[in-house]
Amino acid sequence: MPDLVQDLLAFIDRSPTPYHAVAEAALRLEAAGFTRLGEGELWDHGPGACRYVIRNDGSLAAFQVGSTSPAQGGFRILGAHTDSPNLRLKPEPDVSAHGYRQLAVETYGGVLLHTWLDRDLSLAGRVSVAQEGRVRTVLIDFARAMLRIPNLAIHLERELGEKGLKLNPQKHAVPVLGLEDTPPIRELLATELRAQGISVSGLESVLSFDLMLYDTQSSGVIGSRGEFISAPRLDNLASTHAILTALQRSCLGPAAAFTRVAVFYDHEEVGSRSAAGAAGTFLPDVLERVVSGYKGGEPQGLVRALALSQMVSVDMAHAVHPNYSEKHEPGHHPVVGKGPVIKVNANQAYATDAETAGHFEALCRSADVATQHFVSRSDLACGSTIGPISAARVGIRTVDVGNPMLSMHSCREMAGTEDVEPMIDVLGAYLKGG
Repeated sequence: MPDLVQDLLAFIDRSPTPYHAVAEAALRLEAAGFTRLGEGELWDHGPGACRYVIRNDGSLAAFQVGSTSPAQGGFRILGAHTDSPNLRLKPEPDVSAHGYRQLAVETYGGVLLHTWLDRDLSLAGRVSVAQEGRVRTVLIDFARAMLRIPNLAIHLERELGEKGLKLNPQKHAVPVLGLEDTPPIRELLATELRAQGISVSGLESVLSFDLMLYDTQSSGVIGSRGEFISAPRLDNLASTHAILTALQRSCLGPAAAFTRVAVFYDHEEVGSRSAAGAAGTFLPDVLERVVSGYKGGEPQGLVRALALSQMVSVDMAHAVHPNYSEKHEPGHHPVVGKGPVIKVNANQAYATDAETAGHFEALCRSADVATQHFVSRSDLACGSTIGPISAARVGIRTVDVGNPMLSMHSCREMAGTEDVEPMIDVLGAYLKGG
């Protein structure tokens, strides 16, 4: 198995939530020489400076300042998102029913709910605790199988075989945590926090939490010749990993004339409308502060920088499904393992146009990487991503691309091992000025 595929699998397994993905990205950036900035600090930097900033634990932006000011060199931006569809605990989740202790959950994003049945699940996220008169928010991962949403036996619903499974998320997606004497969630959290060395004086110290269910099965490689990746959260941690790796490689060398930027957003799966999402101010704030924090500064620097800039939005793409090929536009059948996909939608669900697609195509050709194309059938609605939202927020020409995959939004998804390295190579070429 290639090292890059192994590294992707490790990145996914260390990132059960957006908060953990950002924490893992921060560790990797610091190992590559990046230092963290606070949003409340005064930013001051010169050519070659490598910095990153985190907003609300789930979004991160990193940049390497160019050898010239952004007003003269512009930005080369790569963007992806850190969140994935899943099940999340409600604020008061403890439920007792018929001798079982369960946890009330809410669906997040476009969950393929049936794929969460009969899987060994755990909990991870962040918890706010009261400590010595202040509130501290910490990451938590129970890192063991604790929960299960059991299927109903076919003996009790004979019509399942003929009519199929129809799930009500309020009634049928409530995971079983244990028998009725199982401790409530706040007690479990307090115990786990203490095991991690975090002081918790009592259950009342656990103030609030953002907790998500995740599949405990490790990511892996499958197929007769190891052609496929089987993993949770490929949409869109695979793209996050590709950007992060390309940025780390690019920043090992000298700074380019332009400023390199990578942005990873939370909340894409629910429309990006949040303070940390693509529809918020995170990227515009970062770009403005990179310009204004550059030593010497220049008049009208931000507007001049944006006019010279471009962005690649990287999100996973739909591969043609061998059992449902009629759901795909004829002549546009991306195949897993056959290269990056350029995504197009005339109604701007994707930001791609002839200019930006042409530049990405040229990049791929220079790296000897074949491209594929995706467009939805005219009688089917098209999904979207951060590309058009970010483009509208900052006014930068953008292309939407991604590696092909199957089982998108499933609890466990499928992509190609042969697609990992080519995407990283192309993104690296982009950050080097190609």
